[in-house]
Amino acid sequence: MTGGATFPVKHRLRRAVWNLVWGVFGKWSPTPLHGWRRFLVRSFGGTIDATAKIYPGVAIWLPANLVMEAHACLGPGSICYNMDKIHLSRFALVSQRAHLCAGTHDIYDAAFPLRTKPISLGEGSWVAAEAFVGPGVTVGKRAVLGARGVAFRELRQGGVYAGNPAALVRWRDVAQSD
Repeated sequence: MTGGATFPVKHRLRRAVWNLVWGVFGKWSPTPLHGWRRFLVRSFGGTIDATAKIYPGVAIWLPANLVMEAHACLGPGSICYNMDKIHLSRFALVSQRAHLCAGTHDIYDAAFPLRTKPISLGEGSWVAAEAFVGPGVTVGKRAVLGARGVAFRELRQGGVYAGNPAALVRWRDVAQSD
């Protein structure tokens, strides 16, 4: 609790430069300029497919920890707090103001250390508006986390989840095609 920073100075400086560049040139850019935002994220180490979409207002903590496959999408105002890897598979959709959070703190350790775990969104999955996905969560292929849902555990392939904590409410018909 009284210790130093979790990340070294070089890392913090890199993020400071990223935040400056993103704030001045990317975050506010007009909606159709997906290519420009992809370029900026790639320039800081992100692995972003040419068909992925990053909308205005998105917050990305560290571009180098972001992978977006073909047609993946980070919607307007979404938060990608990627202290660890966050991977959006093909056609994965993160709606407006949803929050992907790959870090937490160990509340059982008096030093309160940061703990990070990667997040993975499966092909065709959807994290709806204002939903929260916590550290270490895998959202299965074509799974859905409903608006304002909160996921701290795996969301199984083809499942539709809602609530806090997220609970399975039904299966998607499209999941039957596998």
